[in-house]
Amino acid sequence: MTPFITFLHLAFVAFLTLFPPVNPVGTSFILDPMMNHLSRKQRIAAAKKIALYCLVICVTSVIIGSWILKLFGLSLPIVQIAGGITICNMGWTLLNSDNNTSDNIHSDKTVQPEDKFSKIENSLFYPMSFPMMCGAGTISVLLTLSASTSFQNIEQYLWNTSALIVGIIAMVITIYICVANTHILLEKIGERGKQIVNRLSAFIVFCIGLQIFWEGIQSLLSLK
Repeated sequence: MTPFITFLHLAFVAFLTLFPPVNPVGTSFILDPMMNHLSRKQRIAAAKKIALYCLVICVTSVIIGSWILKLFGLSLPIVQIAGGITICNMGWTLLNSDNNTSDNIHSDKTVQPEDKFSKIENSLFYPMSFPMMCGAGTISVLLTLSASTSFQNIEQYLWNTSALIVGIIAMVITIYICVANTHILLEKIGERGKQIVNRLSAFIVFCIGLQIFWEGIQSLLSLK
């Protein structure tokens, strides 16, 4: 294969490999209840920030991710356990929340749009971007991909790393599209349907947290 075809092949492989752990479509449905009361403009702004944060997380993982973990003496299982606990807590909070859609319609009258966005803005990076959208599984995949591109030839290394970053950018664009437009599909199912989806999403968030936590425990046990 020509160098350019090889470059595109690596970028495509990176995109396909990232799709399962990131799961932009499914995760967008899970994140949607937290952005229920944002305007269209605010949702787009939130989607841009989530996509940007995911880009930073992924590119940093490819370039210096393994060095950061070594610097702080951390392992991926510990990151998984900490992230799992955080996601479980968020899912539990959402499950026990009494703020359904109809209640918030009335409460939103006394809340300024800026207040709604500022309330969620602090959560856009943690835990929405990390570890929910791009968590320990994504970082693990990226560390594996970047390790496979480590060559003594610096030119080849830069070429392959650039291909990985192109694949990451394609995934980030997919994340933005999904996060910015998931509510359009949910609006078609009506208020009762949205409440059902919100509760199911909260339960799935809790289960995802437990799964990540358990995978971290299993990884730690296998190291012994």
